[in-house]
Amino acid sequence: MSEIFDSLWPDYDPGRFFCELTAHRADAGPVPRLLAERLGRIGLPDLRARAAQAETDLIDLGITFTVYSDATAIDRILPFDCIPRVLTHGEWDLLERACKQRVAALNLFLGDVYGKHRIIKDGVIPADLVFNNSNYRPEMQDFPVPHGTYAHICGIDIIRDEFGDFRVLEDNARTPSGVSYVIENRHLMLRTFPDLMAGIKLMPVDDYGRRLRAAMSEIAPGGHGDPQVVLLSPGIYNSAYFEHVFLAREMGVPLVVGADLVVENERVFMRTTAGLKPVHTIYRRLNDDYLDPAVFKADSMLGVRGLIGAWRAGNVAIANAVGTGVADDKAVYAYMPRIIKYYLGEEPLIKNVDTHICREAEGLQYTLDNLDKLVTKPVGESGGYGITIGPRASKEELEASRAAILADPGNWISQPMIGLSVGPTLAEEGIGPRHLDLRPFIITGRESWVLPGGLSRVAMKRGSLIVNSSQGGGSKDTWVLAENFAAGEGGAA
Repeated sequence: MSEIFDSLWPDYDPGRFFCELTAHRADAGPVPRLLAERLGRIGLPDLRARAAQAETDLIDLGITFTVYSDATAIDRILPFDCIPRVLTHGEWDLLERACKQRVAALNLFLGDVYGKHRIIKDGVIPADLVFNNSNYRPEMQDFPVPHGTYAHICGIDIIRDEFGDFRVLEDNARTPSGVSYVIENRHLMLRTFPDLMAGIKLMPVDDYGRRLRAAMSEIAPGGHGDPQVVLLSPGIYNSAYFEHVFLAREMGVPLVVGADLVVENERVFMRTTAGLKPVHTIYRRLNDDYLDPAVFKADSMLGVRGLIGAWRAGNVAIANAVGTGVADDKAVYAYMPRIIKYYLGEEPLIKNVDTHICREAEGLQYTLDNLDKLVTKPVGESGGYGITIGPRASKEELEASRAAILADPGNWISQPMIGLSVGPTLAEEGIGPRHLDLRPFIITGRESWVLPGGLSRVAMKRGSLIVNSSQGGGSKDTWVLAENFAAGEGGAA
């Protein structure tokens, strides 16, 4: 099959990295070749023109996010790459099962952390790793949640190494963002590149809003045949506000800010033109600290006074539950294989990236001895901030990293630099390889459901390994093939 790619893209060279399109995968069937041929027929000039139209559509639709650290721009679009990422039916089966396994273990861990502390008493996880964690909320102790679900919406960041093997990079169990781009990217492809998709059977992504609302209804306090669900947003200045609007529309529920809600007699109400209306479930996109000024930050203007009391009284449900951040801490991540084994009696279906914990003497020494070979990450940061990529860092950057680690070892982990997989991407020089990751989204009420595909983030800069939108990354549509070609089923037109 490589001949077709060589003839269409003679300058495309993924090097030693696994390519998500050109690497041989028997169960991909004719789709990669078909996609490459269609891209070749469209040609580079038309491809650029259509890609520009797609980005104009993003601006017109208001599909933007905010980069607070950038003084030159308030809102920007997430760059959209028009060459999709393809996942085979078999690959998705593994990813789906692995995500469900991981979320099940995360929820059992959270139930234990805020319950009997068995995993700590049994010496599987150090007590201070939990109780000294900035995201640990003692207010949650001995507070059961419906169906034992704490992380109702979870995003699992997954990468693929140079051998084509999947690895879990990070868990996002607080307020994971980006699902709106998964759905909008598919809409963009259908509008702008219908000829690329013709005759290829893909798993759909349009069911997310219905599934999310159903899960929010499942966790509502009993006795309500049609519970009132709302989405609580910090407001228009939040970086993900577009997504809040999008998801509220997809679910068919009101989008509210803290001032729209009031608590009376430990019950939550929404202010409407017809008076106060009871609220039964709150899907919050607001961090713990700002939820209730009576419990957390006293000066919060974003939350609702008395909300936690109403929750503890059983009169409202909150998703994700307060305190879930203790489970997606980067130091806890290193223990996830043990957590999965402890609660489920299983080995992880997808392994972690090897991780050295600087709070432990051995991990600290190994990290300091190999700074130039490792990627160092602060435990409490997200969005790609604070990361030092040792093999690409200057001497000054390495020394700054060393000083930061020595000043607060408990805030750091290190990992080997993984050769992230690449995908063909429309770039200034033509079609070139760019590094990718994947964030599948899992919704959990009584049971878990995984949105087919997920957010494929792409590092738009040549050679960059940072895919985060805040650091200049973009996204691709993620195609999950609905047919199992390895089993000899189906075909593509």
